[in-house]
Amino acid sequence: GYSNELGESFRPLIDKKWVVGSYALAIGYVFADTYDKSMKEYTKSENIKKSMLVAGDVVTWQMLASVMIPGFTINRICWAVGKGIKASKLKHKFFKSVPTIIGLSSIPFIIHPIDTAVDKLMDETYRKYLLIK
Repeated sequence: GYSNELGESFRPLIDKKWVVGSYALAIGYVFADTYDKSMKEYTKSENIKKSMLVAGDVVTWQMLASVMIPGFTINRICWAVGKGIKASKLKHKFFKSVPTIIGLSSIPFIIHPIDTAVDKLMDETYRKYLLIK
């Protein structure tokens, strides 16, 4: 689910098509997880409405917490590090890989805060109004 964060981290070093591919992989994971969880709900309850509510919850949560927010966050971290390196006028070829190293290193630190924030957002919006518990 976090393949796009890897793609964003490696963006300074790889062709853009690989970054786009990392998003395709992450979104594929989101849809697979949505299908899995909604089908489990339907098998358990045989209630199509409840299954669809679960699908909506899962796809929304996963797109925010696994794709959009982390991808944007890593993108901006790598961008800022790259700008800082350019401003410092460091020319050694090693410095070209520093945004990637920092981006990869930041992934474990952003996951929990993003997941928690998305849970709170979903609890106050989608889940609150559609009565998903």
